[in-house]
Amino acid sequence: MASPRITSPEQLSGYFRRAEKPATAWRLGLEAEKFGLHQSSLAPAQYDGASQIAGVLGWMQSTMGWSPITETPDGPLLALRRDGASITLEPGAQLELSGAPWRTIHEAAAEYDQHLAELRRVREHFGIGFVHLGFHPLAKLEELPWVPKRRYPVMRAYLPTKGRRGLDMMQRTATVQVNLDYESETDAMRKLRTLLRLTPLFQAMTLNSPFIEGQRSSRLSERLDVWMNMDPTRSGLIQQLWSVDEPSYDHYVQWALEAGMFLVVREGRVFANTGQTFRDYLANGFEGLRATEDDWTLHLGTLFPEVRLKSTIEVRCCDALPPQLAPAVPALCVGLMYDSTALDQATELAARVPTDGATSLQRQVCSRGLDATLDGERLQQHCLRLLEVARAGLARRGHLDETGHDETHYLDGLQALVERGVTPAEAWIEQVERADSLHAALQQAMTEA
Repeated sequence: MASPRITSPEQLSGYFRRAEKPATAWRLGLEAEKFGLHQSSLAPAQYDGASQIAGVLGWMQSTMGWSPITETPDGPLLALRRDGASITLEPGAQLELSGAPWRTIHEAAAEYDQHLAELRRVREHFGIGFVHLGFHPLAKLEELPWVPKRRYPVMRAYLPTKGRRGLDMMQRTATVQVNLDYESETDAMRKLRTLLRLTPLFQAMTLNSPFIEGQRSSRLSERLDVWMNMDPTRSGLIQQLWSVDEPSYDHYVQWALEAGMFLVVREGRVFANTGQTFRDYLANGFEGLRATEDDWTLHLGTLFPEVRLKSTIEVRCCDALPPQLAPAVPALCVGLMYDSTALDQATELAARVPTDGATSLQRQVCSRGLDATLDGERLQQHCLRLLEVARAGLARRGHLDETGHDETHYLDGLQALVERGVTPAEAWIEQVERADSLHAALQQAMTEA
């Protein structure tokens, strides 16, 4: 069935309105990416081959009850689906769990634990282990594969023309993400803007990519530097939303309309279209094609701000984290966003991040982590206040697991690091020093994951 035509910008906000949910139906989703390495050699896992990532997906399908996902009926295996969750691949064969929507962090964490258990079986069977860092610690770009998804060749050609680290973004980065629900336009835009403003604080707590091509980086997060040198029309902090008295869906739509397109898909055929903004495409079409709702949905998924609005609010600003820390990201976001008192307090804390100085604060954070300063105070203190607000929000939710613990304990590991003034990146550096080499530390981490 053909997707409905779009004839005016006013129709575009309907995508977001259709996703609104009452607070009683709010859920959360955890997404976690990681790099596959052959355990014996630490060579990056490739895509093609029975002993590579394609073989891993096929084996997981046949032994673990996952269903296959391909882009065309006879196309290569690119993803798996099971019980509302999926396992997908990023361009350089980074493996991603896209979790099902859950009511509690307990459920999301249990799903993630099951995923890690399955990856341990993969390691035992294939000798491929997984490293949870925000940037590939060893590989050069030319050593990494290209997963054969239809949009990746278009992105591969286009993104380097818009930012010097476009290919790094595609092949050498990994993240932990959280998906959140919203009940109204006011609720969605308040959460979106607050989370965007809090991004430098989130990043200061979760920097976790201090290595590049086998060496210590000058930064605590190579990944953050990558995202600060990407196509600026589709990434960043969307600071034009920050000063609007009452931001609306239309403000996000207007920003999205100015971003360049990647492609249009019709009946399985891909049309590369990187010379047009969506605004121009809506007005003038492309090679006889006219804009549809499916085109708009596809376009929204090719935008990469630090926090993205789609059918959920996607918090995308954190580096991939070690397994014991990954659930802290949904705990932080849920604690701040799903409790009204915490949201009020988080909005007040977010207002301290200046519109004009947010990008320079991110640059500070990239190299200095929690030692960066805001209003003359170390960012560590701002982050501790934010964690206190999130912890109280989680406590008020009152969701207990079978042992009687609420959701606050998922923040414990992250809070312990922040109290020390240490980022996950600096904890990794300490681990490398104890192991006497990066390679030995990676071997140990893959064995323990």
